[in-house]
Amino acid sequence: MIRHLVLFKLNEGVGRDDPRVVAGEAAFRALGDQIEDLRSWELGWNISERPIAYDFAINSAVEDADALKRYLEHPAHQAGVALWREFATWVIADYTF
Repeated sequence: MIRHLVLFKLNEGVGRDDPRVVAGEAAFRALGDQIEDLRSWELGWNISERPIAYDFAINSAVEDADALKRYLEHPAHQAGVALWREFATWVIADYTF
């Protein structure tokens, strides 16, 4: 299994209530039901007030590298990524477990 973690940082001046952010969250929230390769799918907003914290996180799992590739290339995933590019940056980590 491969864990796929993504941490998002909203751009300066962009809030959670920004319509673009609301649409981006909705697009990613729907992926759990749209992409068969996902074995687990969790996401949510950071609740910490620490200055080093990121704003939003996705924690998911897939079976193997081929499934990860299919997930990353899936049109619904690509559409969500395009939305988030408008208002955030992110970091990822993929590891086996």
